[in-house]
Amino acid sequence: MSGAARGLSAPDLAAVLRGTDRLRRTGEAVEDDAAATRAAVLVPIVLHPAPSIVLTLRTVHLARHPGQVSFPGGRIEATDASAEAAALREAEEEIGLDPAAVEIIGRLPLYVTGTGFRVTPVVGLLAPPVAPRPDPREVAEVFELPLAALTGPPGPYEEEAVFRGRLRRYWVVPHERHRIWGATAAMLVALGGLLREG
Repeated sequence: MSGAARGLSAPDLAAVLRGTDRLRRTGEAVEDDAAATRAAVLVPIVLHPAPSIVLTLRTVHLARHPGQVSFPGGRIEATDASAEAAALREAEEEIGLDPAAVEIIGRLPLYVTGTGFRVTPVVGLLAPPVAPRPDPREVAEVFELPLAALTGPPGPYEEEAVFRGRLRRYWVVPHERHRIWGATAAMLVALGGLLREG
């Protein structure tokens, strides 16, 4: 990312995100695939003077991805009107985020996980301060990642490991306390790419 993009103020960042044509439109149908589970996550950007992204640390007893860093989100239920509705519902359930406090501005590209989920990342803007109320059954911690972490240095980098007999490459986003990798890191990298082009 350019030096100019690294130094985006909150108003400039909001203007770039609202004005870009690279975010998919909200309310689009969620792509269907009978072999996959549809899910949505909220990518909540807090418009501090130095903007940040809200992330959660999942509790260690969860059946899927225990102890990992993620965005608020989950399965799209039949009662959800859209991916946006699902992402907002899940964010309210997981971290107590008021849906009315979120300005939805679009979607990042669909992300398909190795575990069979088709995830729609929904980007939303929040005015500070954010006072999360995490559900202790699902969320061990709520924290904010500076947007500058996507731009470096050191910035996101790739690692590789053997998983289920196959060599896989995945993104890692540096953080002083938590390991941010896999699907969450890949979506953060997509957001960084969008800002770079914006």
